[in-house]
Amino acid sequence: MTEPLPTGAAIGILGGGQLARMLSVAAARLGYRCHIYDPAPNPPAGHVAERVTTAPWEDSAALEAFAAQVSVITYEFENIPVAALDILEARRPIRPNRRALAVSQDRLSEKTFLTGLGLGVAPFAAVEDADSLEAAIEGVGLPAILKTRRLGYDGKGQVRISSPDEAPAALDALAGAPAILEGFVSFEREVSVIAARGLDGAVACFDPGENVHHEGILRTTTVPARLSSAQRADAALIAGRILNALDYVGVMGVELFVTASGLLVNEIAPRVHNSGHWTQQGCAVDQFEQHIRAIAGWPLGDG
Repeated sequence: MTEPLPTGAAIGILGGGQLARMLSVAAARLGYRCHIYDPAPNPPAGHVAERVTTAPWEDSAALEAFAAQVSVITYEFENIPVAALDILEARRPIRPNRRALAVSQDRLSEKTFLTGLGLGVAPFAAVEDADSLEAAIEGVGLPAILKTRRLGYDGKGQVRISSPDEAPAALDALAGAPAILEGFVSFEREVSVIAARGLDGAVACFDPGENVHHEGILRTTTVPARLSSAQRADAALIAGRILNALDYVGVMGVELFVTASGLLVNEIAPRVHNSGHWTQQGCAVDQFEQHIRAIAGWPLGDG
């Protein structure tokens, strides 16, 4: 069995925004120090972490120095350059692992991974050019959403297509970026499961929350979600299947559509998640402490 991270050890966090700030506070409560790496000056997490490195992702010397000063590395967002991860992983463990990042950084890879597990997702097809978009529309149907495969978030990097004559403008709007066409899903509501997996393979899930988005932004999460006991169990089982398949360590957000035919996976986020903020006031162990517990080799909390 892997020994827990010693008290007083330093945890490196890639990114210094609000999620990193809350992770740093949780780590301090458990007796750990945090070192933030962020290209932007004066990041929010820097106000509570012990140390901050301000340097570009391309600065190999800064990355090496950062890795030398921490015992384990985690992150608060997905879109970290591969070259930076190569440098860091050669020196310190990254939790969650690189596979989780690779899957979640690319919407096509994510959908392919999920369907490979036998999980339901919205209909989708890869889009590289006008011809492949035409074929995708034929296969997926309309209306649909054309999305960049990488970097899009909070409704950015996506265009709705309601009729075939809107396709050229939608493709132009993405400026040639590799894309994926996703069909619309008729769903009753969207829910998310904040799930965690420890170094020992143990899995724990918080109660699913019901989410409401407006203009691509999460506005509210209500707990408990309006789910039957069977749906609640299915949501946790889906999250566990994903975590185990990735040999994941840490907290993950799994977004699900509730449909008449069952639960469909919308997307996964390999990190603490905005829809899990309710755990800070609603649980004895919140999602931020749960993540630190997981990557440090501690037993997971049960909420």
